Amino acid sequence: MERLIFHAHQEMARAYKLALVGPSGCREYASAADPVHGCALSPLAWFLLQIQYRSIAVARKFRPHLIISGSGITAPAALFAARSISVPVVCFLHGLDIVAANRFYQSVFLPAIRRCDVLLANSHNTRQLAVDAGISSSKVCVLHPGVSPSADDPNLAANIFREEVGIDSRTKILLSVGRLTARKGLVEFISNVLPVLVAERADIVLLIVGDESEKSLKRSDNQLPRIRAAAAAANVVNHVKVLGYVSDELLFRAYAAGDLLIFPVLDLPDDVEGFGMVAIEAAARGLPTVAFAVGGVPDAVRDGFSGYLIPPGNYAEYGAAILSHLNHEDPTAWRDRCRQHARSFSWDRFGARLREICNELVECPPKAT
Repeated sequence: MERLIFHAHQEMARAYKLALVGPSGCREYASAADPVHGCALSPLAWFLLQIQYRSIAVARKFRPHLIISGSGITAPAALFAARSISVPVVCFLHGLDIVAANRFYQSVFLPAIRRCDVLLANSHNTRQLAVDAGISSSKVCVLHPGVSPSADDPNLAANIFREEVGIDSRTKILLSVGRLTARKGLVEFISNVLPVLVAERADIVLLIVGDESEKSLKRSDNQLPRIRAAAAAANVVNHVKVLGYVSDELLFRAYAAGDLLIFPVLDLPDDVEGFGMVAIEAAARGLPTVAFAVGGVPDAVRDGFSGYLIPPGNYAEYGAAILSHLNHEDPTAWRDRCRQHARSFSWDRFGARLREICNELVECPPKAT
């Protein structure tokens, strides 16, 4: 989500003069000429009070022609600020923005989302969730996140990465990327799939990139101890390596070095996978994905072309797809198809569509917050 909002700001800056109200630290991502107002992200209640007050104050001073909310959590602030100066409001929608199982959220934030003028859903599944929640379908547009193309030499990047993390060239890397939450399904994958893979091929390692970030508004639920316990119980400790948080540069080298991205997302009614951004990032670097076809993941993975979509919860088929790919598929052909797939998701295309939608809402010279 953070990457999407960063690129949305960049793309809007091409046509609009901007003011930004966001979490502390957002100044470093904005133009030096843009007014920026940071709000402490924690505690959440204090963040919401700050964001509401400062949004209205900035709107009245800056007088924008349009206000954009980065997610449902800031929809009330954006809506009240927009209505205070009678301008339209656009809100980005992620899966949790609709299904968050919290009575206060459902009674305060969801009504604000419904009242926004345009909603930008990150996938067709998120759009359907919005419609099912009583939001007019005419308000909801699907706007997929984009991805940056890779200019790196993939072979060189892969070799450098393997040296950095101490994995030899013969070992097959199953890569997992993302915040460590229950929804990602890593505990279940380790328990149900990894032992079967290791029994067939001892040259496999599950490499986990991501942490339980305290910066997330939805706190993680101590997945790392559960992951380690699952690995111990399944006797695959030597086949699981946790890197934690890494830089973007190291992450992109990990994509280049990986043999498959695994994305065994669980189908949880109150914690959906909105899109599956990591599958597009991986494809841009030639790495195919094996994923359960849940939430918005089918928007990000083209079955048989950029990866494999497995029926939710079918761990036998999931493992079989991994083994078949490692044993029989041509990596070069897959890399070429993955990059072709990723080219249909670009930040330039994202930005052009975002500006088009916003331009339809305003009749005055461009100015937004």
